[in-house]
Amino acid sequence: MSDAAVIICDNLVKIYKQADLEVIALQGLDLVVDSGEFVAIMGASGSGKSTLLGVLGGLVSPTAGAVSVGGYDLLQLSVRDRTRYRRSEVGFVWQQTAQNLVPYLSARENVELPMRFAGRSRRERRLAALGLLDQVGLSGRSTHRPAQLSGGEQQRVAIATALANGPKVVFADEPTGELDTDTAAEVVDVLRTVNREDGVTIVVVTHDSELAGGTDRTVLIRDGRTSTEVLRRMSNDGTGESVVAEEFAVLDRAGRLQLPTEYVDALDLQQRVRLTLDPDRINVWPDRPNGKAEDPDVWARPAESEGADDD
Repeated sequence: MSDAAVIICDNLVKIYKQADLEVIALQGLDLVVDSGEFVAIMGASGSGKSTLLGVLGGLVSPTAGAVSVGGYDLLQLSVRDRTRYRRSEVGFVWQQTAQNLVPYLSARENVELPMRFAGRSRRERRLAALGLLDQVGLSGRSTHRPAQLSGGEQQRVAIATALANGPKVVFADEPTGELDTDTAAEVVDVLRTVNREDGVTIVVVTHDSELAGGTDRTVLIRDGRTSTEVLRRMSNDGTGESVVAEEFAVLDRAGRLQLPTEYVDALDLQQRVRLTLDPDRINVWPDRPNGKAEDPDVWARPAESEGADDD
């Protein structure tokens, strides 16, 4: 595990109780995010990604496992400490403007609001808010209220507000979900700039593949666990730099591995699979009579041995 990790989830579980039913939203999820990373979380509806964001943001209490953000053990925080954590250690950008901004306050006043709760002086708040609005390209819109701003401008004010108290991590839930393509790209550029220039760790839950493509790493969640990750790095082939993306399956601490859905479908894998071990790889085979294996006798020998013991 990296010494630079700012987010650590270890066998994280969240169970919601609805009447007599229990819904398992997270079931043994492992995740490590290093300080300064820009990470996208993706997954189908109901996969657990929004629940994960709620847990990391201190808005949802986990059922079991371990989770820490910036050195804070989120399972051990008191109500007061949890409020302090949300106020100063993390920032939030939501999809809906109503969750991000107070409609009767100007852009500058919205950015100042978290600083007021933190007890900062009026002069300090004003200077800091104007600086943050300038950083997101809205220095000329500081006196405008949300209704006077475009959707993209509102999200940029929301980013400035999320940064108001200098958080270690900013969590964003579908920040481009209600924006057109060009405006969404502008918001992503602001997030990327904040990440690279200020070193703020950013974790984004999104369905937007274009947004995810601009991050350092995309983590796919399936059935409440991390299943695959796409890592991106810069490569230079002599003609110029380009981004190279490589997909990996995720092996959790218990040794569990989720095979990509397209692989499972291609070989019609069901319930059980056969495994063979080579010096440098593991082979996975369908469990059926005509399933291929490098040495079919491997599968006969254990059965014969069991029969001998029974006699």
